[in-house]
Amino acid sequence: MPDIAKDQLALDGARQFAGREHGLFIDGEWREPRSGSSFETFNPGDGSRIGRAAAGGEADVDLAVRAARAALDGPWATMKPSERARLLWRLADAIEAHADEFALLETLNNGKPLRDARMFDVPHAVEVLRYNAGWPTKLNGESVNLSGPGTWHAYTVREPVGVVAAIVPWNAPLAMAVAKTAPALAAGCTIILKPAEQTPLTALRLAHLMAEVGFPKGVFNLVTGLGEAAGAALVAHPGVDKVTFTGSTEVGRLIVKGATVNMKRVTLELGGKTPVIVMPDADINRAIEGAARSIFTNAGQICNAGSRLFAHESVFDALVEGVADFAGKLRVGPGLDPDTQMGPVVSAEQKARVLSYIEAGLRDGAKISGQGSAASGPGYFVPPTVLTGTNPQMSVVREEIFGPVLCAMSFSDRDLDAIAAQANDTDYGLGAIVWTQNLSAAHKLARKIKAGTVRVNGGGLDPALPFGGFKQSGWGRENGREGVEAYTEVKSIAIAL
Repeated sequence: MPDIAKDQLALDGARQFAGREHGLFIDGEWREPRSGSSFETFNPGDGSRIGRAAAGGEADVDLAVRAARAALDGPWATMKPSERARLLWRLADAIEAHADEFALLETLNNGKPLRDARMFDVPHAVEVLRYNAGWPTKLNGESVNLSGPGTWHAYTVREPVGVVAAIVPWNAPLAMAVAKTAPALAAGCTIILKPAEQTPLTALRLAHLMAEVGFPKGVFNLVTGLGEAAGAALVAHPGVDKVTFTGSTEVGRLIVKGATVNMKRVTLELGGKTPVIVMPDADINRAIEGAARSIFTNAGQICNAGSRLFAHESVFDALVEGVADFAGKLRVGPGLDPDTQMGPVVSAEQKARVLSYIEAGLRDGAKISGQGSAASGPGYFVPPTVLTGTNPQMSVVREEIFGPVLCAMSFSDRDLDAIAAQANDTDYGLGAIVWTQNLSAAHKLARKIKAGTVRVNGGGLDPALPFGGFKQSGWGRENGREGVEAYTEVKSIAIAL
């Protein structure tokens, strides 16, 4: 039986934290922004104001970069790899000990169902930290045999790239903040984190824990603020050595331009238009549930959401009917409601954007083959929607919507090259999902599809598996060895003997 009194106490505590005076965390201290300005935070489930956060700007970013540089050249540089590993593990333990608080803050600020925050977001953040805690002791160079004249001792070493600016999105605030912080610290870098202005709360709570578990001053800094102020200042600052960003392709382009000031290293995880390919031999019941969850989880606000469904004509009708039925039965409502299965989108602006795409699709000739009911009330709710009669020329098919809208299309050809060509007909290449019981077809399609991640018959994210995109879905990889090495530079050393 749930402990209602305990749950209410935890919620009251989360609301109290949200409503506190929040500063900027720079050099191990909480500071007021130089401008003295702040911005409001809201609960997407009912549109209510839940607090304010400090609006950092150029002067605050400069302080944070200086603090990060001092720590990089000071205590962090001399800390043994095993000590960095223990700090990361200790942080994972601390988040796990405060799991309910983090989940409640995530739901209050992002709107996602509380059980999703409890079952995925917080445990995933903990697992990412523990995975990356294994890397500080394993970032080695290698000895190299040279063929030139003379006798040489030659080898390579991996060194931290330096001061990192991490700019994270609002769709999974805690998970994304940790996904960038953990490998950067594992590699020996120092970091300035800039959370999305819509969802700063779990990042603020994370900063408190960073201080409590013993990270040296300046190793982790937090600057909340607007993208055009704090974010732009981080990208432009000459003291930042690397920018890692997750968000829209449009903003990614701006970051690339800004990074040319001092040729910053850049990792970009950008938009997606993931195809879901269902072959005629697929397990249809599993494919229906998988396709539905891929687009409706987190109200479709996932970069790798399966937003384009390609199903063989022999199973198309059954598949669409199944996904439409799934959408119709979804309980859409505030994330704090225990019966909610899909929460709101993050803001009124995002709601208007998603609804405008649905309207554009209908104007272009698509039709609604299934639609759930959005909760009534002041929250930012969008009905889960299945569109058929779509084609690759429509904006709903070509552009990232970032909402619970599935565009379903059929194919008649069994030729894998033709199927892959349809899946690849997009500016994006973040992921793809294939449903088939034919092992040969699965391997062949996986090779033909131009995407950074191909999942067959389900599966999800794992911190050991590199993640990133082809084409306009970004540069570089996060997670795995590649994700940690992205925060290092390789230095070659040759000594004449």
